[in-house]
Amino acid sequence: MNIKAICLGAFALSVLGGVAFAGALDSPSNMQPFYADASMRTMKSDAEFKAAWNAMSKDKRNAMKRECNDAAMSKPYAEFCVKVHQLGGNS
Repeated sequence: MNIKAICLGAFALSVLGGVAFAGALDSPSNMQPFYADASMRTMKSDAEFKAAWNAMSKDKRNAMKRECNDAAMSKPYAEFCVKVHQLGGNS
C-alpha cells in the first residue's frame, strides 16, 4: 500500500474522531449565543441568556444539561452551568 494514503487516512480518522468526542459545551457555535463578546468572556444578562436558551433545540439543551451535571465536564464552564441550572435547567 501507498504509505501516503495510509497516513492521510489515519489523519482523517483522527480529525473526524476528535470532532465526535467534542461535547456540547466545547462547541463555540453552541456557546456563542450566551456571551456578549466574541472572546466569550462576558455572559449575557439573565433575560438574554434565557432567550438564547429557549431558541436552542431541545436536543442541544439536553446535551448541555447532561454536561453541566457532570462535575468533570462542567468545571471549565462553571459560570455557564450555574445559569443553565438557574434559568434553563428545569425547562
